[in-house]
Amino acid sequence: MRAERRREVLVCGAAAGLAMGGFALAAGLRGRWPAGAGPVAVPYHAHLWDLLHGQATGDLLFNWNSGYGVPFLADFFAYLMNPFSWPTALLPRDQGQLAVFLVTLATIGLGTALMAHLLGRLHPGPRWLRVSAAVGYGLCAWVLDVGGGAPMWLWGLVSLPLLGLVGDWCLHERRWVLGALCVALAWAGNLYTAALATLIAGLLFAVRLFATPRPFRHRVRATGRAVTLTAAGVLLASPVLFVAVRAARGAQPESPLQPLGPSGLDGHLAQLLPATTGGRPLPDVAIGVLGLLLVCGLPFNRRVRVRERAAWCTALLLVVLSFVWTPTVLVWHGLAIPAGGPYRVSFVLSGLLVLAGWVSLAHRPDWPALLGGAALTAVIAALAAARGSVHASTWVLLGAGGAVLLAALAVLDRWHTDRRANTLATWVLGGAVLGNAVWSGYAALGAPPDDSVSPAAVRAGHAAVRTGADWPDRRSDPGPHAFTPNDPLLLNGQGGGYSSGYLPTVAALLLHDLGAGWTAGGRQTGGVTDPVGQALFGVGAHLDDGPSPPGFTPVRAPAPPLVTVLPPGFRTATSSVWSRQESLLGSQVYDVPLPVPAGGPAPTLHGTSGWSVPGGAEGTVFTATCTPGSTAYFHGLWYRGTVSGLDTSYRSEGEQPTTAVAVHRLGTVPADGTVSVTLRSDVVSQIPARPIGCLRADALAAAVTRLTATGATRVEAGGHTLTAALPPGSTGTALLSVPATEGWTCATDGGVRAAPTPVLGMIGVPLGGGADRVSCGFRPPGLTEGLTVASGTAAVLALVAVFARLSRRPTRPPRRERRAAAQG
Repeated sequence: MRAERRREVLVCGAAAGLAMGGFALAAGLRGRWPAGAGPVAVPYHAHLWDLLHGQATGDLLFNWNSGYGVPFLADFFAYLMNPFSWPTALLPRDQGQLAVFLVTLATIGLGTALMAHLLGRLHPGPRWLRVSAAVGYGLCAWVLDVGGGAPMWLWGLVSLPLLGLVGDWCLHERRWVLGALCVALAWAGNLYTAALATLIAGLLFAVRLFATPRPFRHRVRATGRAVTLTAAGVLLASPVLFVAVRAARGAQPESPLQPLGPSGLDGHLAQLLPATTGGRPLPDVAIGVLGLLLVCGLPFNRRVRVRERAAWCTALLLVVLSFVWTPTVLVWHGLAIPAGGPYRVSFVLSGLLVLAGWVSLAHRPDWPALLGGAALTAVIAALAAARGSVHASTWVLLGAGGAVLLAALAVLDRWHTDRRANTLATWVLGGAVLGNAVWSGYAALGAPPDDSVSPAAVRAGHAAVRTGADWPDRRSDPGPHAFTPNDPLLLNGQGGGYSSGYLPTVAALLLHDLGAGWTAGGRQTGGVTDPVGQALFGVGAHLDDGPSPPGFTPVRAPAPPLVTVLPPGFRTATSSVWSRQESLLGSQVYDVPLPVPAGGPAPTLHGTSGWSVPGGAEGTVFTATCTPGSTAYFHGLWYRGTVSGLDTSYRSEGEQPTTAVAVHRLGTVPADGTVSVTLRSDVVSQIPARPIGCLRADALAAAVTRLTATGATRVEAGGHTLTAALPPGSTGTALLSVPATEGWTCATDGGVRAAPTPVLGMIGVPLGGGADRVSCGFRPPGLTEGLTVASGTAAVLALVAVFARLSRRPTRPPRRERRAAAQG
């Protein structure tokens, strides 16, 4: 038994090592990291490093770095629950790309090892052939094109075979508690991929349950075990589930996408071929030439029972069709196509293809099966030949590689009793599979980008942000200069930029309404870039665009504390971005003239909703009158075109509702007080009714001085708390420069905590007749309920484990029988 276990560990380790080595070799030959690792995964892992080293301003519950203060637990669950992410804290902080790469390698290795073990449980067969089949799964096209740069999604590569093994335990009626724990591990690692892996694991369980004749009672018992342990595992992951669901309910909705267009049969078939690129949006499902030949040969393999062949072919057909038909594609994604692509879950189909291919390989396909598989593969290649995603390397792999693989498979069939022939054929198959994967990985990774961020520049930015740090008295905002969409995490600042699927709508709209702008329909925000917006959020230092290297210039400016006081009876105005800023500031600091058309194609004013500006090369001219010497700003919001005025010209890339453009500085108003702005629109575009605001510097300075004098005298920030000491007897409303997201409770002078009163999206705390102190705390919605359900489920699992342990103990005979036996 021990020798058998050692051999199994060796097989699984060899599969993991080959998959990890193949991925690393492909990346090394290409000379780049996985696509998407830099802008998405690296900032989150940098923040994880700060959390584990005690250098972050927030904690697991709340993120003070991004969005000027947003919940974090749901994002932690979504982006950092891959267990291999946590050891990255052992690396230096500035080695974020290496950390993500190592996480990717470790996850690929574990997923491949589990698949190798699952194949052995699915059907007995030559051990080292399992290695080749498992490598096809670990280095499938989805890993190379999508998963390699997204450690959170890559955990699905582990979840699928892990849940498949749980199904095997259910078939053999054992390990109920361990199976529930494995389900919990899969769901806690990443909800999204775990839900889909659970569906495929359930399909695999059903195929195995009905493909082989079994007693009806056994089927009922096995199904009952599968359903109950899956439910227990999901409930055990309730903290993740409850928090994520509540966070998703309050998150900014996905930006609307164009519906799926007809991709054609040839487009989908092309994705089965190796080294195909450029065919998106299509599912990346290729598992290599060996896997393709085996799957195509399964219907012709007479050594597989007809009932089993029919079950596998039916299951594959159903899943393949679900990736082709738009309604079922929507079902795969919870009835909403994600911005990340409509087929980002295609690893589940790749896993099912590998499992089906192994069934054929384990039954030693004969010549009819091999020829049938080759013919069906040739038909697929012929139908896909017209696609631009099929390159010359694809034909090389199919032609030369396919011939070598068919020869090796024929040797395994013809001389399966000859040990030397089997060894040679196995080595040939393994080498061909690994070469196929490396070649495909090399093609998928692509050339290194020209605009990649210099690690030296990131280190310099991190040092500059830390130099300007004055938290929690003031914020040090990395914006408006940008390395990634998540610079505040990457550089450990306290900015407004944040990119997350769980970004609260309250935070997105607050920044949008104050002129910060957004992309991805509000799921990626930017920081405020104008002086008034920075004063409202207590930004005392930021990085502005500057010459390279390093590409930025540190800037400091006076700013009030994070907690200010609005006087009793204050009123809010929402007619423009300028009025909203002045309402929160409590002072009038802008000239906001109504612009007058002065040349070019005539615009149309639609009341308070704004202007329609005609498209065309000839620009529309607006003029406005402001105080001489003030600074003019333009807020185009959704405008798309070129904006010119006061010796400034820039491109505005707005597109409603996905991309909102931030407030932009034009320049100093001349002595005659005339501001002239020329808009050259790409198409008919919309701008606000009052897009021009002229800031009076002296008025802003006076407002900042007043807010500093009447605001908090001391601010203390914990991981998810904020406390401020106010001037004695302060009245009115304490305004915290933090988005009023669900989960905050506040109190004055140690009183009863209650939900705050939002003020245009910021946290407002009424001070009543007078208060000296304000304290607020945050708790993620859903966490208490999730912990309660998980605790109850854990207690049930413990009772089941104890009962199972006691029931396996040998029972002692009664004392009378023991005495009789001793006397006899």
